[in-house]
Amino acid sequence: MALEKIWGILVFCAVILLLRDAPSVIAGDIVHDDDSTPKKPGCENQFVLVKVQTWVNGVEDAEFVGVGARFGRTIVSKEKNARHTRLVLSDPRDCCSPPKNKIVGDVIMVDRGNCTFTKKANTAQNANASAILIINNQKELYKMVCEPDETDLNIHIPAVMLPLDAGTRLEKMLMSTSSVSVQLYSPLRPAVDIAEVFLWLMAVLTILCASYWSAWRAQEAAIEQDKLLKDASDEIPNTKDVGVSGVVNMNVKAAVLFVVFASCFLFMLYKLMSSWFIEVLVVLFCIGGIEGLQTCLVALLSRWFKHASESYIKVPFLGAVSYLTLAVSPFCITFAILWAVYRSESFAWIGQDILGIALIITVLQIVHVPNLKVGTVLLGCAFFYDLFWVFVSKKFFKESVMIVVARGDRSGEDGIPMLLKFPRIFDPWGGYSIIGFGDILLPGMLVAFSLRFYLLPLFLIYPLHDLRE
Repeated sequence: MALEKIWGILVFCAVILLLRDAPSVIAGDIVHDDDSTPKKPGCENQFVLVKVQTWVNGVEDAEFVGVGARFGRTIVSKEKNARHTRLVLSDPRDCCSPPKNKIVGDVIMVDRGNCTFTKKANTAQNANASAILIINNQKELYKMVCEPDETDLNIHIPAVMLPLDAGTRLEKMLMSTSSVSVQLYSPLRPAVDIAEVFLWLMAVLTILCASYWSAWRAQEAAIEQDKLLKDASDEIPNTKDVGVSGVVNMNVKAAVLFVVFASCFLFMLYKLMSSWFIEVLVVLFCIGGIEGLQTCLVALLSRWFKHASESYIKVPFLGAVSYLTLAVSPFCITFAILWAVYRSESFAWIGQDILGIALIITVLQIVHVPNLKVGTVLLGCAFFYDLFWVFVSKKFFKESVMIVVARGDRSGEDGIPMLLKFPRIFDPWGGYSIIGFGDILLPGMLVAFSLRFYLLPLFLIYPLHDLRE
């Protein structure tokens, strides 16, 4: 049973390697200086996210997020400088011909299609609109650029693209109420992202905790082996093979297959990405999180409840299980289930990080890099894995496979759960900064090996309490 558990975690470890280079930021990001789209005089704005705050009959209502166009007037960055302006629906809806309804400095809402973006903006400007909101025909945002042969770019009103669902809600507001006004502004992001600092601290502390725990376990195994050699050396013919129980030492072949398996799984995720597949990953993450949290809690509590940790009972299908494990298992299962149920809530990142950190620590206890040769092969393969799936894959699939999978772009979800998250507390756009488990696991394996290599000889020469002194 222990061997099955070890191989289960090994497979899960290979699965989460697919997020070795997950993007560090999500939820509201867009390229602010994108040179891949053409620029020309009158069409050279930077792409910026725009907040569209609505007011219904003078009462503040929903807020939507759009993206500013290459053309038109730049949008103010401070909310206090943004005017409340009445919103009207264009007639005709596409605004490819002059509107029939009277517009007096209003913001006009139009549908995408039937003519160019600049044609719509020019028509709205000539009708005396103060800004134009163009509703996309999809749920995603789209960067509005100028056609290569366009010359009529003397546009002096802001142009903003909104997703389809935002347009649907705005239309309902306009149909059901007498007055809807909007406020357009594009706040700047802070120069330093505090969330990134906290993520870095979480990753470093997780690796340190797992590495010292791994070294401590190796020291205990070495001391136990030394005692056996002294007490009954004639009765132990193969003392060389004595080591830490429940540990898998990776070899060169396993390191290469590790990355190959992760690549296959990443490609499968890319092709099958959907809401149901995300649900499957959530279940897998919960299983791994339960195992990780249980392992960490049992190891921590066994110092105070030694008798319970050393007393075992036979459980059907599971074999011998300690009383302490039975005691903490219900808590771990309940914790994971509650996270899964409420994972869409704003506070769910706390539970996800706890389960993720526990899982990473457990994996670093079980999977060991035995020498520098294996570590070099593993990290070298991971480097080419990153290089291909983040950058080279764009040549074959027209998009970065790694980033598409990490963000869950085709799933309707906020991304797959094999990530540590931290909210951008001081960012006016909100959202989360993230880091993939693989970015912690792979360097963590090398750090844990280095610490074992350095400390184990000291542990054998000096007792652990002497080193602490």
